[in-house]
Amino acid sequence: MRHFHNPLSKIPCSDCSIGQMHQTAVTYFTFLGGRMITVPDFPAWICDMCGKCEYDLDALDNLALLLCPQDANLPTKRATRIASKGKAAPPGSRPITSK
Repeated sequence: MRHFHNPLSKIPCSDCSIGQMHQTAVTYFTFLGGRMITVPDFPAWICDMCGKCEYDLDALDNLALLLCPQDANLPTKRATRIASKGKAAPPGSRPITSK
């Protein structure tokens, strides 16, 4: 996962090793208790060559804390979404289980 601190930073893609990961905002989709939750303008890093998308680490932690405060002490799984270059990516999801 990437951190979203410097808006001008570029990082080599960990998937294709050719492209650069650029910071952007995407719509994040997840399911909680059988309901779909969408978060617009969610910080992410997207490769300009292969289209791989990685969500921002701090933003994922904050979202998990908002959606499941009782699970704040549990480690979170990081989700990535792979998109094809030049096409809109299918919505990614990060499974969040409720107790």
